[in-house]
Parts: sequence; structure tokens; C-alpha cells
Amino acid sequence: MNKLRNYFRESYHELVHKVSWPTWQELQSSTMIVLIATVVITLIVWGMDALSNVVLTQYYKMF
Repeated sequence: MNKLRNYFRESYHELVHKVSWPTWQELQSSTMIVLIATVVITLIVWGMDALSNVVLTQYYKMF
């Protein structure tokens, strides 16, 4: 039980004193980058899906 308590105590100490947390401005900036990247990747996947749908539809019409 002592090892478990020591683990939590050391984990708390590390999170409070040793971890470098981002500022609010850095956090907002990173969030915007992730949101923009998500939208761009979503549009790319959607475009690839739409293009493959058109190509396969035309291919199946030939037979």
C-alpha cells in the first residue's frame, strides 16, 4: 500500500512542478490548427469518396 501511495504522491509532484503546461494562447492556437487540419482531411476524404463513386458508377454503366 505504501508503494501505491508513493506512486500517486510522485505523480502529483511531477504534474504540478515538472510538467510544462501550455498557456491559454498556445492552447487556443493548437486547437485551431487541429480543427483546420480535421476539416481539410475530411474534405480530402470526402472528395476521394465522391470521385471513386463517379468512376465506379461510370464503370458499372459500361457493363
